[in-house]
Amino acid sequence: MKLTRLRLHGFKTFVEPTDFVIEPGLTGVVGPNGCGKSNLVEALRWAMGETSHKSLRAADMDAVIFSGSNTRPSRNHAEVVMTIDNSDRTAPAAVNDRDILEISRRIEREAGSVYRINGRDVRARDVQILFADAATGARSPALVHQGKIGEIIQAKPEQRRRVLEDAAGVAGLHARRHEAELRLKAAETNLLRVEDVIGQLSGQMEGLRKQARQAIRYREVAAKVRKAEATLYHLRWMGAHADLNDAAHVHDVAVREMAERTREQAESARIQAIRSSHLPALREAEARAAATMQRLKNARDLLDREEVRAKERAGELDRRLMQLTADVAREQQQNQDAQVALQRLETEDAELKEEIKARVEMRSGVDERVAEAEALLLETERQFTELTTQLADLTARRNQLEANVRSHRERLARLDQDIANVRADEERLAQETAHLGDLDTLAAALEAAEEAEAQAEAAVQTNEAAQASARQKLEASRAPLAEAEKRAQRLETEARTISKMVNSETKNLWPPIIDGVTVAKGYEKALGAVLGDDLDAPVDASAPMHWTVAGAEVTDPALPDGVEPLAAYVQAPPELSRRLAQIGV
Repeated sequence: MKLTRLRLHGFKTFVEPTDFVIEPGLTGVVGPNGCGKSNLVEALRWAMGETSHKSLRAADMDAVIFSGSNTRPSRNHAEVVMTIDNSDRTAPAAVNDRDILEISRRIEREAGSVYRINGRDVRARDVQILFADAATGARSPALVHQGKIGEIIQAKPEQRRRVLEDAAGVAGLHARRHEAELRLKAAETNLLRVEDVIGQLSGQMEGLRKQARQAIRYREVAAKVRKAEATLYHLRWMGAHADLNDAAHVHDVAVREMAERTREQAESARIQAIRSSHLPALREAEARAAATMQRLKNARDLLDREEVRAKERAGELDRRLMQLTADVAREQQQNQDAQVALQRLETEDAELKEEIKARVEMRSGVDERVAEAEALLLETERQFTELTTQLADLTARRNQLEANVRSHRERLARLDQDIANVRADEERLAQETAHLGDLDTLAAALEAAEEAEAQAEAAVQTNEAAQASARQKLEASRAPLAEAEKRAQRLETEARTISKMVNSETKNLWPPIIDGVTVAKGYEKALGAVLGDDLDAPVDASAPMHWTVAGAEVTDPALPDGVEPLAAYVQAPPELSRRLAQIGV
């Protein structure tokens, strides 16, 4: 196998499809740093199945896709295609059917890689084994890069052994042996699991055999028990049938009694309706009399309250007038006392002034007496000032008392006017109520209305009691009816159970006709729809209900044109032939 062409599209810096033709001989790529020489080697290793993005100088595997530049947008996929000459047919047997092998690896952003050989999807493992058989590969020593010679010199024995195996061309065999060993280990694990499952199934089979024997014995005993239970249920059914007849008789009696109670209740309701129709007129008369009586009582109470309030107000005003008179007399007495005191002080002031003049004349040699006289004068002036202040306070209080007396007199005049108005209102109310008659007459009318209302209410209560009694009798008559219905339902349930048990026992004694019926595929629903439960009936003439061969006294009508009889698709005993012939499909 020889590499003849390398095609790159979107891989790292090769944004446009680029083909490298490798002719026979020595092919070299020369260029300055950064022109993409190392990208060619990495493209070869990537197409051979390299899985480490670090060995490709990339942050992740999607970084091998062209990421764009200032003038070119980024790509979403990258692809490397290697064309190999296989004219010597040294490729593995799985792909050794062509002279030219095209091995490609395509990656899409965030979608992973896809390997193809001659357009057919393969695994990465298949590509790695193909190049391992050719003594090369993504991590083969055949691909020499910078520092590779030093790695080989310093390699460990295991790594040197790998180099020798690559040189001998047996690396692919080791890879296949490793894969075969993994498959063998998986097969051994599966065999162990199969042995465990077989052991479990053996234990389960033994338990199932024991359960089968118990089931056979149980079925025999259950058949005997069902037969005994069927007999017992039949006897119970007969007794239940008799009880049902008794319950029906009780039900009829209860229905007649309920009808009588319903008639009594309707009569009570009619009487109550008649009494209720008379009740509104009585209540209206009572309401009118009560309204008139209440209005008169309210007017009387209002007048009484106004009279008491006026009397209390007049007494209070009299008391205040007497108090004001006493206060005025007291203030006048205090004013007279103040006048007397002022006159006495004026007299003493004149005497003091005369005495001062006399003492001034006699002042020589009597300084101490002058000082005492001045002190006495100061004390006298202080007393005069205090008396003057008291006189001013008394005068102000007198003025206030006189104002209070005037205001109380005005209030007394207003109260007199209010009393006159109240008396006028009393006279007016007396004139208005004169035509209403005596209060005793109104009271008698009110008592008559109340007595009529009491009689009506007593009649209503009597009707309600009669209705309640009739309702209680109706409920009492319904209780036996409900009990009889429950008993009848219970008996019907037992009868259905007995029927089911008898039917199941009948199936064992007389096999149903469906056991001898064979239906063509697709016509099962049609047979079940037209016959239904009739298929459970037996053919044996000893059964209580069974199929028989009908006579030919009457000629059956023919089916419409285009309708096929169901008998053409069903094989059944002769007892069903006539009925199947009359059922069209």
